[in-house]
Amino acid sequence: MKLALRNVPRTWLIKGSEWLRPLLLLWYRGNNFQDPIDGSNFSKMLPYGYEKSRANALSPSTLSLERHRLLWLYLQNETNFFTDSLSVLHIAPEQCFVHRFKKLKHHNYVTADIESPLADVKADITNLPFDNQTFDVVLCNHVLEHVVEDSKAMEEIYRVMKNGAWAVLQIPLYANQAETYEDFSITDPEERRKHFGQYDHVRKYGMDYFRRLQEAGFRVEKVQYAQSLSEDEIRKYSVVADEIIPVVFKD
Repeated sequence: MKLALRNVPRTWLIKGSEWLRPLLLLWYRGNNFQDPIDGSNFSKMLPYGYEKSRANALSPSTLSLERHRLLWLYLQNETNFFTDSLSVLHIAPEQCFVHRFKKLKHHNYVTADIESPLADVKADITNLPFDNQTFDVVLCNHVLEHVVEDSKAMEEIYRVMKNGAWAVLQIPLYANQAETYEDFSITDPEERRKHFGQYDHVRKYGMDYFRRLQEAGFRVEKVQYAQSLSEDEIRKYSVVADEIIPVVFKD
């Protein structure tokens, strides 16, 4: 017998996580995989994917995806995020992170989004309601592909960052594309799905994404953190070996 969750939307899983999580932890107990966010171990992880299902993508405990687990490892092992007193802006906060980050008492932690019920502040990313040079760290992951005026959003993030601040601005990156594909005349959800991979995306970012970030004023690093992990760790945490984490700095 298999637990048939392949086609269940992740948002449904998140909403039902309080009663579903104990069942999933019991069903998937084992030692083949580990979610580094909470340390839980599993025989396997759940399949997940918008267009094409990926094996061992979704953690049964935190409902994190590959990118979330890799980012957690990067923040934990390569940054001062968990050690220093920081003013943090988290745009469109992820369910697997938000409650854990709020427990970090040394942070001034602010969440913002135009729609998310998880956010403290209702805010348009192209017109953020914060003063210049407010934050030490900004986290904004898988947001900009939804925003028509992405350059304005990047400039706003740059504006609210302090000098010396850093940010993680993850997006679905199509590394085999040199140029970003966007066509704002495409507004039908089904047509957007066909062109951009998801009904509410407005572009497919190519490798020129990093140039766009530079044009907004950032110093940019293409961090391939998974390359510092062993093959066993990549498999255990179920992360993508060639994932690029876009880390930017305001010098």
